[in-house]
Amino acid sequence: MSDATRLAAASLAAGDPTGWFERLYAEAGAGTAQVPWDVPEPSRYLAGWVRRGDVTGGGREALVVGCGLGRDAEFLAGLGFAVTAFDISGTAVRTARERHPSSSVEYVVANLLDPPPQWHGRFDLVVESNNVQALPGPERARAIANVGPMVAPGGTLLVIAVAEQGERQGPPWPLTRAEIDAFAGPSLTPVAVEHLRDPDDPLVARWRVEFRAAD
Repeated sequence: MSDATRLAAASLAAGDPTGWFERLYAEAGAGTAQVPWDVPEPSRYLAGWVRRGDVTGGGREALVVGCGLGRDAEFLAGLGFAVTAFDISGTAVRTARERHPSSSVEYVVANLLDPPPQWHGRFDLVVESNNVQALPGPERARAIANVGPMVAPGGTLLVIAVAEQGERQGPPWPLTRAEIDAFAGPSLTPVAVEHLRDPDDPLVARWRVEFRAAD
C-alpha cells in the first residue's frame, strides 16, 4: 500500500476527505513518506498538449489547481504565463516556494471546495491535473463545479484525470465521462476530448480534455 493510499484511507474513515494531503506532504518532509507525484518533470499530458498547440503565455494569467510541489506551475511560468498556483496543503505550498526561490509563480494556500471569490472569471488558462480524482463523490462534484467558473471569457480549461486503472484501489478514483462533461458547466464548451492509454501501464487510461469559454 502506498503512503498516499494509507493516509487517504485513514482520513476518509475519519470523515475528512482532504486532510490526508497535508499529512502526506508533512510526512514526506519528515522523511517518513513518499509523494508519488513528486517527479522532476511536468505532466507528460500537459507538456504534450502544449507542444501540440504551440502554447505560449505572453503574460496571460494561468491557474494551476492543486499545484503540489510546483512542477506544472513552473513549466507554465517558463512558457510566459503569469501563474497562480494553489494547494490545500500549507506544507506543499511552503515546499514549492523553497524549491523555487526565484520563481515568478504566486504560490498560495486555498481550497478548491471553497475557492477565493476574486478568482471568478479571472484566468486565461486553468489547469486541473489529477486533483478531483482524489476526492470521494459529494466533494468531487463540488470541486468539479468550482473549476470552470475560474476561467476568463475566451479562456481555456485543461482537465487531466484517470479514466481507467484496472483493479487498483483508489484514490485516485477514475472519472466517468459524465463527470468530465460536468466540468463544462453553463459557460464552457469541450473542444477536444481524448482518452489516452498510459505508455507505462496498459491497464491505465487518462482523460485529457480541453474546454473553451465564450468570449
